Amino acid sequence: MLSSSGDRLGEERTGLRKKKQNPSEEINALLGEGTEFEGKLSFEGAVRIDGLFTGEIRGEGMIIVGEKGKVQEEIAAGLVMIRGEVQGNVRAKDRIEAYAPARICGDLYSPVLVFGEGVVFEGTSHMTGVSEEEKNPSSQAPNNK
Repeated sequence: MLSSSGDRLGEERTGLRKKKQNPSEEINALLGEGTEFEGKLSFEGAVRIDGLFTGEIRGEGMIIVGEKGKVQEEIAAGLVMIRGEVQGNVRAKDRIEAYAPARICGDLYSPVLVFGEGVVFEGTSHMTGVSEEEKNPSSQAPNNK
């Protein structure tokens, strides 16, 4: 049963529980089941993919790949939540979360990785917030001794 605030409906749509209602967490774009898109997507806020997306996804907000969703190529966002299939590299500024029946084939870059039981992952994970070059740019400078 849904509450008057619609909290449970939001949980059912994303498949994830929200800690608190925040306008920046509202889904402001949706690629529905049975829909296919090829190209580049730049976004703010939250985006949910339940169809097939082939291309590059970039944004500072949250990207959700639903159970029926499939993303091929590359994802870069603040927070990435996966329940569907991703083939390609995923970069998250804050965290990557994956829950069954997620299937991920690619490399993951994030300071925090959260995997639920039943997730299939083939690739490498890099749990660094900032690359080594960004941390210490002088280490890449030529040595003039």
